[in-house]
Amino acid sequence: MLDLLLPLEHAARDAGRVIMDIYAQDFAVKFKGENDPVTAADGQAEAVILPVLRHLTPDIPIVAEEEAAAGRIPDVGADFWLVDPLDGTKEFVKKNGEFTVNIGLIQGGVPVLGVVYAPALDILWAGAGGQAWRQDSHGRTPIACRKAPATGAVVLDSRSHRAADRLQAFLDTLPGAQVENAGSSLKFCRIAEGSGDYYPRFGPTSEWDTAAAHAVLLAAGGEVVTWDGAALGYGKPKFRNPDFLARAKP
Repeated sequence: MLDLLLPLEHAARDAGRVIMDIYAQDFAVKFKGENDPVTAADGQAEAVILPVLRHLTPDIPIVAEEEAAAGRIPDVGADFWLVDPLDGTKEFVKKNGEFTVNIGLIQGGVPVLGVVYAPALDILWAGAGGQAWRQDSHGRTPIACRKAPATGAVVLDSRSHRAADRLQAFLDTLPGAQVENAGSSLKFCRIAEGSGDYYPRFGPTSEWDTAAAHAVLLAAGGEVVTWDGAALGYGKPKFRNPDFLARAKP
């Protein structure tokens, strides 16, 4: 499985270059639904990634956000890919740099391999088989979750999706908690690299939003659980996630 990571990293970076070419321009913003923006970067980045996956694993179906939006959703079995070519389109539109390319592999409902690339930051996170790392201008560094401190835990919150009352109720359980904002899959990645402790999510997400970064977090010693304590699984109806909590394993 680890042999898939290098070509996937190349694919994510190639998609990132396409995204950044459009990011540097004046681009049109359309909406797939209420408050759900999409740009040319979403579709063009997906068009870079899908041929690579089909070449690498021709027998594994691919569920990709823009393909799904167009009604092209394959039947999936135990193994399938989940692709979000531009996670954080709202952040892309705001031009704050906090958007990512997400490629994740699911096996038996579990994300087992993931690549997350933030093209504006030029930082890549990847993980599989109990190994996770971050690659940036300083090189490639192994990463791992940290044990959450008894006081002053860092709680990651979304820049564009807020649930203030439920977030406050969660914060009330953590003495001295600090809230920091981050876009897209960066919240998972910060927990995986030990610069954050919790990401409570209240509100709808799709499986392609979370799969890649979830795989990185698992490889780094973390977990994603629903609010009843069950592990977040994949291959659910309409590929929709319930509310969840990402964290280091207790």
